Formats: sequence, C-alpha cells, structure tokens
Amino acid sequence: MHKGRFTGTMKSSEDGQTYLVIADDNGRHRGPMKVDGKVWPHAIGEAGRIEPGDHSIECGAEMGINVPPGVVYTFDYWGP
Repeated sequence: MHKGRFTGTMKSSEDGQTYLVIADDNGRHRGPMKVDGKVWPHAIGEAGRIEPGDHSIECGAEMGINVPPGVVYTFDYWGP
C-alpha cells in the first residue's frame, strides 16, 4: 500500500453513523474508485456509509486510512 502523503478531515456526523467522503479522484482517468477492493458507488464529494476502522482507497494508487466511529471522514489528497 502506498505510504505517500495524504490528508483527510473529520467532523462528527449528525446521526452518529460513520461516513466516508472521497473528495479527490487522484487526477481522474486512473481507473474506478475502489474502497476495500470494491467499486465505490458514491460520486466524488458525496458521503457514503462505511464501517469504522481501517480501509484502503484505490484509484491508480492505493492508500490506507482509519475512519473512527461516528464521523464524516473526508479524504482529500493523494499527494506524493
């Protein structure tokens, strides 16, 4: 898994559920956006429910993230 620099922000979710927002598609045209090896069915910038814990995000590169429970985690940079 790529260990490059990336950023993400978190805020408490209004309903106590856990969400992921992928706000950056890694430069587009790098294949489908995947989370944990499955195509992510949500649009860029759209929140989708996710289980808390460790996850992988893939779109030309693969990154690891940890999403705590009860937050909206916005993943927003794939950088080097």
